[in-house]
Amino acid sequence: MNRRDMLKATAAAAAGAAFLPGDGANAEGVRRPRLVVRRAHERGHANHGWLDAWHTFSFAGYHDADHMGFRALRVINEDRVQGGRGFPMHPHDNMEIVTWVLEGALEHRDTLGNGSTIRPGDVQRMSAGTGIRHSEFNPAPNDRTHLLQIWLFPGKRGIEPSYEQVRLPQDGLDGRLVLVAAPPGEKSAVTIHTPSRIYASRLASGGEVSFENKAKRHVWIQVARGQGRVNDVPVGAGDGVRTSDPGVLQIVGGEGGLEVLLFDLD
Repeated sequence: MNRRDMLKATAAAAAGAAFLPGDGANAEGVRRPRLVVRRAHERGHANHGWLDAWHTFSFAGYHDADHMGFRALRVINEDRVQGGRGFPMHPHDNMEIVTWVLEGALEHRDTLGNGSTIRPGDVQRMSAGTGIRHSEFNPAPNDRTHLLQIWLFPGKRGIEPSYEQVRLPQDGLDGRLVLVAAPPGEKSAVTIHTPSRIYASRLASGGEVSFENKAKRHVWIQVARGQGRVNDVPVGAGDGVRTSDPGVLQIVGGEGGLEVLLFDLD
């Protein structure tokens, strides 16, 4: 399936989905978009022993025609990698790949000569372009690594492969939405070669941030950990929330706090 067919399929799935209450305007006259929730337990699951993986969208042996991606967002895999194990050298092309580590560490090597260790607080971006090979391992023999790996379709195929990793300021995500990945020329931590943006936020209990979805844009919110609410919808770790409606999304931290990634998609 090419990208055009993929976008048609996800649009059709969205059209047939049951939207949750909360659409229209609230008492203050702020427009609240209709929301669709993908609950954590509804995702695809594969436990390989060394790797326990949950797939928000169809991936590898998990196929669901109603969940092939959302707009440019093709993959959100939540992986838990056992100590000393990992993914051997393997190829990618024409994909923007972002890695977000929640716990532990991930050792990266690639055919561009890059070698690094990704830890919580880092954001890593790999533009596969015309082709790249890489490996990812948990370097700690006794500790588990917990991460989200994200794939987005590039805005243009056949670009030169590249790699970028940035350490975010300590506590820099607390209580606000931070632009961690964006197209070239925008002030973000790393650059992704697609007309989409990724924001991150950590909220204490009762803390809140808002994001206004513009007309003809689309939003996916992925709960990385914790619990809270998106508008009036309760969410927990592993849940995803999407909308294609313009309006304001209010994200509120619940007991124990909340960490989210927000994707602003074309």
